[in-house]
Amino acid sequence: MSERFSSGAQFLYNEWPLLCACVSPYSSGERVSRALAGAFDWDVLLQLAEEHSVQGILAKRLQESQFAGVPPAAREKLQVRMRAQHLFTLSMTAELFRVLDDFAAAGIEALVIKGPVTSVVAHGDSSLRAFGDVDLLLRQKDIARASHRMQAQGFEADVPDSAIEARKVPGEYVFRRPVTNRMVEIHTEQTFRYYPNALPIDEIFRRKRTVSLEGREVPALGLADEVVFHCVHAAKDFWERLMWICDVAALANHHPELDWSAIQRSAADCGAARMLNVGLLLANRVLRSPLPPAIAGTIERDHACHQLCAEIEAWLPFGAGAPPSLAHRALYRVRISGGGFAGISYLLRLSLLPTEEDWKHGTQHGRSWLWGAVRRPFRLIRKYGSGN
Repeated sequence: MSERFSSGAQFLYNEWPLLCACVSPYSSGERVSRALAGAFDWDVLLQLAEEHSVQGILAKRLQESQFAGVPPAAREKLQVRMRAQHLFTLSMTAELFRVLDDFAAAGIEALVIKGPVTSVVAHGDSSLRAFGDVDLLLRQKDIARASHRMQAQGFEADVPDSAIEARKVPGEYVFRRPVTNRMVEIHTEQTFRYYPNALPIDEIFRRKRTVSLEGREVPALGLADEVVFHCVHAAKDFWERLMWICDVAALANHHPELDWSAIQRSAADCGAARMLNVGLLLANRVLRSPLPPAIAGTIERDHACHQLCAEIEAWLPFGAGAPPSLAHRALYRVRISGGGFAGISYLLRLSLLPTEEDWKHGTQHGRSWLWGAVRRPFRLIRKYGSGN
């Protein structure tokens, strides 16, 4: 936990609202200028932006105002960070192109998710959105071949071939390039366990579209699936980063052609209707993003959605520095997936379905999937119950 969190919460009244005003796609230049005219600490503002992965968006908004009123030291610090982020984006994009070319040659269909593609689709610039790895979506049936291809390209696989052959499913399939430590994460319909219902992978691929990334067309999610995906992904991690809310708000702002009825249907098919509602309401409450008129009434009538957003807003400024307690996490899982029997089933599935953290040790000793399921609740209690 950073010193800022342990020394008080004054940033909640100064730097936090300023950051939200600066990164909102709905803020006018006049609103940003008024916010910058107040009293605040530039070091705290930049630290917040970095922790919430929105420093690229902040830099763009300040650049649009020609850095008026920005101290030279703060401007230099931000520009240095953005140069480093831009170079990293270019290097990871080149890595992405190599992997896509190799998969295409092998007849493996893949979609690019998160990272530079989301940065382009939501924010119009591949280098604005911070990311640490490249993420791809594949069909589960292709994962064994994909793993062999990645290893042939020089990547080291975190999930061994023996685990794939045994049909054990991790949270994601991670591949690291030695020396540079660049990572590619591969996801499938089975690793996306945080979708309340099974991900309709063939429909997802049927609805795919292409996005121009550094002058090249790459396969990506359809717009409706893009919106739902980001709401589910952020819900998985308790909406701990402002970047995820910015993504949702920016998608709505920059794509007036969005078919919100289709998005609702896509979310309902995945059991993620409330996750979608929470994402849009958070964008409204935190970043002043208008609720889509086509579904505003549905969101307004979802009382559990409003309660969840109020709770999320309380911990959001602290990022990962103020995690919910174990009991609160469990209740959140039930409510965010719709509550009732569906919510309890979702919680039980997440609590019992093993990931690599549960079965890696068991694999070495020949232990079964059931052993991982038995161990998982106790591991979660140790991980999240201590000190809460």
